[in-house]
Amino acid sequence: MRNSIFLVLMLLVSALCEVSAQETANSRQARRIFTNAYQQVFGEQGATLRYDVNITGIYKTAGQIWFKGKKSKFSDAKTDSWNDGVTVYTVRKNKKRKREVEIHNARKNKSDKYSSKFKFEPDNFDYSIANHEEGLMVTLKAKKGTKGIKEAQVLLKPQTYEPIRVRIKIAFIWTTIKISEFRSGGITDEILRFPAEQFQDYKFIDKR
Repeated sequence: MRNSIFLVLMLLVSALCEVSAQETANSRQARRIFTNAYQQVFGEQGATLRYDVNITGIYKTAGQIWFKGKKSKFSDAKTDSWNDGVTVYTVRKNKKRKREVEIHNARKNKSDKYSSKFKFEPDNFDYSIANHEEGLMVTLKAKKGTKGIKEAQVLLKPQTYEPIRVRIKIAFIWTTIKISEFRSGGITDEILRFPAEQFQDYKFIDKR
């Protein structure tokens, strides 16, 4: 689920797509603002934020994530995980579980069965932007025949274009991600490194 959260945030990648001649001025403005937001979140400087996820009351979770390039780290009440771009190290915090570190392939993380549901192809959507009482709302609506995500709504701060909230719709189910404590930059490789020395007495389970 945590990689899914990351993929939802990656909706901002749409900013890098070229703007076609058929797009309206409103759509071009939406992509320009996305470009700014994208650089803050996924630029070489890295970023961190706290997230609060709600899938229409079915599933809820909250935690913090750090990312820089292909590397990332997240922590919530049940799990800590580090991804160095090649390998994912996951530690469950449930006291009933054995002291174990799960090892997964970063490209094929079998522990994350939700990722495919959030697959995003920028050209499959129409874009628009409008003022919102909390900032700027960018809306992405799927073109006819598009599978997976049907609609996405990204709320940004009006002056800085920092993300506030992301909502996506798959079929008739909405997932809402509230974002807080956002900070762009200052993310070092040491922050993202799996601290193996802290888990020397744990059993390593290789699930690659």
